[in-house]
Amino acid sequence: MDLSLESALDPFETTHEEPGRIAGRSREEWNGAYVKVQSYLHALRMRDEVLVGRLVIYVLKRAMRRAPLETHRSATELATEEMDHVVTEWFGQVLQEPPTGADQMLSTRGRLALLLADMPGKWQDQFLRPGPWPEEFVAGMREMYLRAGPDFQLSKMAPRPLDLGPIQTLTNLGRLPYVRMTAIWVVFALLLIAIFIVTHYYY
Repeated sequence: MDLSLESALDPFETTHEEPGRIAGRSREEWNGAYVKVQSYLHALRMRDEVLVGRLVIYVLKRAMRRAPLETHRSATELATEEMDHVVTEWFGQVLQEPPTGADQMLSTRGRLALLLADMPGKWQDQFLRPGPWPEEFVAGMREMYLRAGPDFQLSKMAPRPLDLGPIQTLTNLGRLPYVRMTAIWVVFALLLIAIFIVTHYYY
């Protein structure tokens, strides 16, 4: 998106910072973190780019506060972790489910509840916003959270081979040894010739 990062980066620049670096990291690294967090929000089907930009900047600022103390972590790693923390904490407040050791499940069920409650269509302006929230939004979120079920589990789906029909057949032919493939094409050509002779000389 075209939204400038300056509003997010400038507050962290000091006279002691190297040119082109913010919180000890390069601008390129923070731009990569920006794109990562932006993609996270887009995955939640958020399409209000102004709101997305504001949320990304908020998350980056949190990550930048940690960056000088965690020099072994990349900017993208810090930003992604902060995004997860912010979202999980917000889910805990809206759903009245204090984050615990099962934060991952709260985050997963919370994201599912967001989509089931049609947050992208009706409530984008409420996402990550501090309360109080509209009663309809809260009721919808809690209902969908419960609908996901306390025993909701992430399933591991084994990928099934796609049936591509003739395309897959031709692709498999390309894997055959050269001589065998040549023989197949010769037979195919002879068959076409036979069909031509039958249709033109016997009818």
